Amino acid sequence: MAEAAAAPAPEEAEGEPKKKKPILLIAVIVLSLIVLIGSVVFGTLYLSGYFEHKSEAAAHEKVDELEKEAADAHNATPEGPSKVKKEAEATRFENTYLQIDKEFMTNITSSKKVMVVQIAVMTHYDSRVFDNVKKHEFAIRSAVLDVMRQSTEADVAKPDFRTELAAKIKTVMNEMLMKYEDFGGIEDVFFTSFVMQ
Repeated sequence: MAEAAAAPAPEEAEGEPKKKKPILLIAVIVLSLIVLIGSVVFGTLYLSGYFEHKSEAAAHEKVDELEKEAADAHNATPEGPSKVKKEAEATRFENTYLQIDKEFMTNITSSKKVMVVQIAVMTHYDSRVFDNVKKHEFAIRSAVLDVMRQSTEADVAKPDFRTELAAKIKTVMNEMLMKYEDFGGIEDVFFTSFVMQ
């Protein structure tokens, strides 16, 4: 009998964890329902755009604020060179010229002839364009010489060769200034000396 009385005791010990399992199961179900309901509410608000309206409004306010600051900064200190107006006429701009000191000399392609030119540039903008030309003179000289050396005897024989060459030089000079200063500004190129030997 002592053995029979001792046997039911382990069954009672096993019964205690079984009572905890239904409580733990109920807690997991309740938490799952809370997470599910929260997810549905959040998903519905997100898909309806509830959160975007606030961020868009804040973004628009920030953009407006940045644009105003940029306009104020632009009015205070202009970014690029500004055109110089003549005092007599408000709609016309003053032409300013710069003679590039050193001459440009190069061979004509497939020929023994040499081309030697002296160049002047013109702009409607302020002196910063000329300052940039002087600052990047070596890069500009290299680019201009590359354009000049591509000329052939057939090109030189054309009646409008000088006009075409001036246009190409203007383009390459503005490209170099855009590359290094983000602003070209050269309006025209003139030959002050042009010799073919």
